[in-house]
Amino acid sequence: MFLTYGNSSAMRFWNLILHLGNFVLPALVMAALLAPAVAGWRNLTLRCLWRVWWPLAVAGLLVLLTGLVVFGRDGRMASYVALVLVAGSLACWLQGRLARFLVTRGAAPRAAKRR
Repeated sequence: MFLTYGNSSAMRFWNLILHLGNFVLPALVMAALLAPAVAGWRNLTLRCLWRVWWPLAVAGLLVLLTGLVVFGRDGRMASYVALVLVAGSLACWLQGRLARFLVTRGAAPRAAKRR
């Protein structure tokens, strides 16, 4: 099998794909886990989830890329700590922004519409 040879171009390409996947996966999974919590269970539409997921994913990727540039290698715990702090802070900000948007549109949850 040609993928068993370490110096083949297919193996180098496959290793590049695996390394890039392992680099971006923590940011993408963190965004995927936070998106339903930020959107709220009553607003679980694909559009709302997408509007919450993509800023979280981009911010996470930027944090990991910054960690790679600053530390010179991937996988430092400081990069992952920064990822968690930035994703959590952005999730709180997005949740507040989404709640204000829903209240002004009149689509607030029933508990918020007290008389």
